[in-house]
Amino acid sequence: MKIIILGAGQVGSSVAHNLAGEDNDITVVDINARVLQQLQDKLDISTVAGVASHPDVLRRAGADDADMVLAVTSSDEVNMIACQIAYTLFHTPTKIARLRRQAYLNEQRLFVQDAIPVDVLISPELIVTDYVRRLIEHPGALQVLDFAGGRVRLVGVRAFHGGPLVGHELRTLKEHMPKVDNRVAAIYRQGAPIIPTGSTVIEADDEVFFVAAQKDIRAVMSELRKLDKPVKRIMLAGGGNIGKNLAQRLEQQINVKIIERDPERAQWLCEHLEHTVVLQGDAADRELLLEENIEDMDVFCALTNADEANILSAMLAKRMGATKVMSLINRPAYVDLVESGVIDIAISPQQVTIGSLLAHVRRGDVVAVHSLRRGAAEAIEAIAHGDRNTSRVVGRRICEIPLPKGATIGAVVRGDEVKMGHDDLIIHAEDHVILFLVDKRRIPEVERLFQVGVTFI
Repeated sequence: MKIIILGAGQVGSSVAHNLAGEDNDITVVDINARVLQQLQDKLDISTVAGVASHPDVLRRAGADDADMVLAVTSSDEVNMIACQIAYTLFHTPTKIARLRRQAYLNEQRLFVQDAIPVDVLISPELIVTDYVRRLIEHPGALQVLDFAGGRVRLVGVRAFHGGPLVGHELRTLKEHMPKVDNRVAAIYRQGAPIIPTGSTVIEADDEVFFVAAQKDIRAVMSELRKLDKPVKRIMLAGGGNIGKNLAQRLEQQINVKIIERDPERAQWLCEHLEHTVVLQGDAADRELLLEENIEDMDVFCALTNADEANILSAMLAKRMGATKVMSLINRPAYVDLVESGVIDIAISPQQVTIGSLLAHVRRGDVVAVHSLRRGAAEAIEAIAHGDRNTSRVVGRRICEIPLPKGATIGAVVRGDEVKMGHDDLIIHAEDHVILFLVDKRRIPEVERLFQVGVTFI
């Protein structure tokens, strides 16, 4: 696939890294020639220096025969205009734009072919907000990922001593919970993946990824660790788009406090949040945290635009008694550095966002993608089409499907029914199949599995 990425910032660079090794023809456009050179030194891609919305720049980038334009510059307006030009002048089939301003996102009527022809809108702030909200809904989880409109979730959790399943074979999980259907998709032990079988013994500190219906998640988690109490009090550091959106979504159910450094923004938050306590100040101010009873907080979540401020404030909050701390961290090197230490969960916006982009790049009918383990693994939701004669998956039991090494089918969604991916389950046409791949380099093999033969009409 020939893809033009407009913008070499954090999101654009992450997408380029993910797609460059997957037999794609990638060209990255940015006004910063130095950043482009750094990318080109690392990746097998082409680059063009210039303004992303200029027709001549898009032409030099190969827009005449591009399959997709992915506009992820820091300017909403540049992204929209670039999509308009790609449509009008170059007839680009797929146009994806990242938009940040809620005022644009609220006006969906703008984004149609006879107005602003954007096929897919991506809002990183809303995606990250939903991601953090799911973590808060399931305390103790390391990751919570939605599939099939939320009917199925893939959950990552660290096994602790005392969990009923720890020290026992996976097959005993069915004995413990005969009425709760679930499937363990992958296990990471000391950073290395293990493909689970019934005889696999769960050890303390294993990172276990399991698939279950939303209503069964807490029950499965209770087998791996002592359940954390539901979150009742949360403190957010940073009142930007993510902090504000998260407060709005939580304030009806739990007690929310938000700390915002900028006085004008703090005043604006006061006027737009109904039940949230807004504090103007520095989230790394020890006296302020003491006054606001940081030791009583179930969660402290640092969401400012500055990695260093997020890391320091989260570490301070943890030391002062907050039960759990999360930190938004953009630099990958920082994420790896802090996640194994004082900070409980480091949230990488790029890794959270990139799945929304990859879903539109994958071949076959892939409707959802989640990037895991710093991009090394992926979980995908693919729709099976065809019949036994034209498809390599339809009409076959899971045990008969030639899955690539390291790939497991976690669940199948058939209409409103959720079925776990046990070996004897037969895949039907139009089933949504949830797969986990410990090695994302195997993605092309999975894509080929879900492509129908030429005889399928």
